[in-house]
Amino acid sequence: MRKLFLFRPQPAADASAERARTLGLEPVVTPLFQIHPVKWIAPDPASYDGLLLTSANAIRHGGDGLEAMRGLPVYAVGEATAEAARESGFKVRKTGTGNVDDLLAAIPARLRLMHLCGFHRRPPVDPPQQITTACVYRSKPAVPPPEFRALPGHVGAVHSAAAAKRLAELVLPVERGRIRLAAISHQAAVAAGLGWQAIGIADEHNDDALLALAARLCDKPFP
Repeated sequence: MRKLFLFRPQPAADASAERARTLGLEPVVTPLFQIHPVKWIAPDPASYDGLLLTSANAIRHGGDGLEAMRGLPVYAVGEATAEAARESGFKVRKTGTGNVDDLLAAIPARLRLMHLCGFHRRPPVDPPQQITTACVYRSKPAVPPPEFRALPGHVGAVHSAAAAKRLAELVLPVERGRIRLAAISHQAAVAAGLGWQAIGIADEHNDDALLALAARLCDKPFP
């Protein structure tokens, strides 16, 4: 069985690695990004009906501005984001199981939402809600650790289109044919480009589904 390389920023990478070990996988944590907080000023919470969260990083790096928004219910794109919100003292009203568009389709259309997000984000497609964005963090490319050079012959998991694009920039075309990728979404698979030995797309847009796919890829021997 091949090793599984995880490219997420910390601490999410370690959380994925722990889940991977429960599946019998051998994870190698090689973050390709670092997350940095962005200064922001919290608006009047009375102007909003809730918070839209699409990443736990908004909670981890939101800083003092989160305190003013504490009374607003949270609409979280996935369980990991919802759990981070609960641990920070927020009440979660709805947790999605797909992407942000799926979540917004499942909640009332007239809500006024404050989206705490990163600098690089995919805007929702024609949301029925009134959404205002506040950038509270940004990711910056990191120098891959030495372990990254051992990726050929193994499996990589990309948790976002940005991670897939960054990976494609770092891996030489001649090496791609020896690497299989597990992508969390169609967008991530497209961003990775061509030339990989195989690319699979997770059944759902979450870490558990991505790791399940990666486990299947790791179990298949390479020629």
